[in-house]
Amino acid sequence: MAKLMTVSRKEFNSFFASPAAWLFLGMFLIVNLFVVFWGETFFARNIADLKPLFSWMPLLLIFLVAALTMRSWAEERRAGTLESLLTCPINPITLIVGKFFASLSLVALALLLTTPLALTVALLGPLDWGPVLGGYLASLFLAAAYIAIGLYMSGRTDNPIVSLILTVIVAGAFYVLGSSTITTFFGHRIGGILELFGSGSRFDSITRGVFDIRDIYYYLSIVGIFLTLNIFSMERLRWAGNVNQPSHKQWGWLTGLAILNFLLANVWLSTVGWARIDLTQDNIYSLSPATKQLMQQLQEPLLIRGYFSEKSHPLLEPLVPQIKDLLEEYQVAGADKVRVEFVDPHTSQALEEEAAEKYGIHPVPFRMASRYQSGVVNSYFNIVVAYGDQYESLSFEDLIELKAQTNGEPEVLLKNPEYAISQALKKVANTYQAGGDIFANLDSPLSFTAYISPEQQLPEALVELSHELKKVLTEFQQSSEGKFAFQFVDPDADGGAVAQQLAKDYGFGPQIANIFDPKPFWFYMLIKSKGEVVSVPLPSELNSMELKSSIQAAVQRMTPGYLKTVAVVTPPAPQDNPYMAQMGMMPETGNTYRLLLEQLAENVRIKETDLQNGQVSPDTDMLLLLAPDSLNNRQLFAVDQFLMQGGTVLVTTSPFDVEISNSLEANRHQSGLKDWLAHNGLTIEEKMVLDPQNASLPVPVRRNLGPISVNEIQMMPYPHFPDIRNTGLSDQSPMTASLGQLTLNWASPIEVDTDKNKTREVVQLLHSSSKSWLSDSLNVLPDYVKNPDSGFKQEGTPQSYLMALAITGRFDSWFKGKQSPLLEEQAQDSAPADDSTGNSGKEENKQKEKTVVGSIIDHSSDSARIILIASNTFASDSVINLASQGLGSLYTGPFEFIQNGVDWSLGDESLMTIRSRAQFARTLVPMEHRTQLFWEYLNYALAMFGLILVWLWRRMGQRRKQAYYQEILAEV
Repeated sequence: MAKLMTVSRKEFNSFFASPAAWLFLGMFLIVNLFVVFWGETFFARNIADLKPLFSWMPLLLIFLVAALTMRSWAEERRAGTLESLLTCPINPITLIVGKFFASLSLVALALLLTTPLALTVALLGPLDWGPVLGGYLASLFLAAAYIAIGLYMSGRTDNPIVSLILTVIVAGAFYVLGSSTITTFFGHRIGGILELFGSGSRFDSITRGVFDIRDIYYYLSIVGIFLTLNIFSMERLRWAGNVNQPSHKQWGWLTGLAILNFLLANVWLSTVGWARIDLTQDNIYSLSPATKQLMQQLQEPLLIRGYFSEKSHPLLEPLVPQIKDLLEEYQVAGADKVRVEFVDPHTSQALEEEAAEKYGIHPVPFRMASRYQSGVVNSYFNIVVAYGDQYESLSFEDLIELKAQTNGEPEVLLKNPEYAISQALKKVANTYQAGGDIFANLDSPLSFTAYISPEQQLPEALVELSHELKKVLTEFQQSSEGKFAFQFVDPDADGGAVAQQLAKDYGFGPQIANIFDPKPFWFYMLIKSKGEVVSVPLPSELNSMELKSSIQAAVQRMTPGYLKTVAVVTPPAPQDNPYMAQMGMMPETGNTYRLLLEQLAENVRIKETDLQNGQVSPDTDMLLLLAPDSLNNRQLFAVDQFLMQGGTVLVTTSPFDVEISNSLEANRHQSGLKDWLAHNGLTIEEKMVLDPQNASLPVPVRRNLGPISVNEIQMMPYPHFPDIRNTGLSDQSPMTASLGQLTLNWASPIEVDTDKNKTREVVQLLHSSSKSWLSDSLNVLPDYVKNPDSGFKQEGTPQSYLMALAITGRFDSWFKGKQSPLLEEQAQDSAPADDSTGNSGKEENKQKEKTVVGSIIDHSSDSARIILIASNTFASDSVINLASQGLGSLYTGPFEFIQNGVDWSLGDESLMTIRSRAQFARTLVPMEHRTQLFWEYLNYALAMFGLILVWLWRRMGQRRKQAYYQEILAEV
């Protein structure tokens, strides 16, 4: 070992005895910094990772390592010193391995000099250190393989240039084998086999953040093979001119056997898929505990089938093996309950017909172009998740994400495949369960209590409904196998003790059906189980079918695994104005939420409503108000009473609405919720938050080209788009803890009345930065001439502002002590009865159909929740499209935030932890151009400083060595 260290140290020092080491280190840093900041346009890419550094490493190291090793043996042979080395007391193996570690140490030093770049990225964004560590390890193993090749080639010739060329050819062949240049000529099956031989494809696997023993051994086997060949070639030089001996043949056999073992070990390890470590921060390449829990809940066989064509688009083909690896993990986690299949419908007409007829899957035409031809390939890139008689199909749009690059070629990565597949799995399981026995999955019995007055006190319509209720409850009890029991209670019995308890616990009070004949009665229904209470509202249509649906919805709400229902209120679409089209103006589009609703529909059942009937549908589990516009008293009553029933109301609203068309135009906005929110201790100020930490806005900028003036679209800082991250996102709530980043557009500050909310739990979700300020101006167009930094003049004292919160607790009804709006409108619509019109029977039936129960729940239970987000537009289609333009890929932050809010409200947080795993979710903090230049030039300076430190280190080493030799000479 001491001899090995001596040889390594001598060889390492010899690199610095000539310009070789300095040329290697300098070129390594220059090329890498150029690639990161110029070739890959680091700041324009806007992703906090080191992929720009490592993406070119396999190619760069081929040439640099070839130049580094070309003189290792060739120079010895040309100078005639090789024979003396081979006959010295040091074993040739020690010489070869010593040269190997000396070259590897120089590469490690070069990689160490790039660490300031990693620290810079960590300061500018949420860097995941796992792929960075994997990238550095992969670079070392890759360099080791190339060094072994270079040493062998250098030992085969006495010409360093020939050695360099041979090394580039052999190392380049290993790289090209697995590159897309070759694999695109074949399908993903043969391409996947070729990738197993490619040094670059193996490198990409590790830099993703997956430390797989198969990839590591691949590089070690190359090192072993070529070092073995190097040792054998050196031994043959020692035999040159000698008579053949039996030991010579033994050397040949042992060398061949060693190489064969290195190769066979690769084949054996190819079947070992478990020996790997996921280095990523969120373990994005391993099944999460949430997914494994979903798999354990399966009661029926699950089929996951991948439809992948043998020939597909070149950007999609490298993703197929990654998906296959993930689906195999589903197979392992689900054991006998899960069957995973991979099919190519192009190989069988029956498979193609089944895919089209049963699952609605068709091949997608992808346009391809090369240097020689262009054409279209129709290929499959789909996954089907089938459970029972339910299925969900995922297309390539669900599985991948695109990011536009400056060179015009999009970057394609897997979006978040585990979330997409697990989400589909959860949806089909819940839908299948909803179609079966509603009591099958109950983990504890249900107790149904009907608090109903005697029949003589009830309106005629409710008398008949009470009879139907008994029939429905009896039917449920008989089919529940002992899991459902019911009872009828008269609240006024025993001196009204039950009525007082109902008023105290649930805010229930006597009801009336006619404002002109205010005869009080009771007709409330509750379901209880293990301390949980769900109120069963009366249906809008007082008949047996609607009553059964209402009770069934309440039962499903208490049963785990059922697909939940979210009622959504969106602003009404503006009326078309034909004169705008004639004038050449764009029509008003208003705020639409198609993209958001499509995302939500993947997890829950969406029911769009306008609440004009004054009620929220009984099967609703959560109410979502998106930019509500001028809600009337009847609609407000529906919102209020849903909250009083213990429901969750998520509101996105602000006193301002901004229309995005040919320009940006802000207007005052009336939601109809201002007084209701104030009653609950929440006030939204009529101002907008402006934050210097913001997202950019594509703005036309005029530029003069000589006598010609042109407008260019440039991304400019826009303070009305606060970029919220780190401390601005609450770590106390699962809604924001794993979010990472969110842009809240044209938001307003929220004030919380501490007195009204002292008994409730208030979680402040979103805050602007401490340098924010407020403005009540309706002019939201930036002026970069007067205010070049941000486009707006800063006013007032900067501070952080609250822009979203969640409140849980007991709320008092806004309508407490007031008349029900439903009865008031009924009274206004009713006319005095005119007996002269005749046909009194028909009038009675008509009046019976119009029976409206005017009950008001005075207060909610402690489980009621209000989630308030003070922005009208942050999740609208127009704003999402605007934000996506600047990002280069679809911006999904608002979708994830609202989806988290829905899951948290419904008590289903299983997928929240993996929802924000998208590859492009880790963005850089917003910064001005001069700040970008500062960080870029700082990295250039740090690279130079690193070289200076290496020079000082080597200088100190030389001085110590000189002092050592001077002491020896002095003793002599």
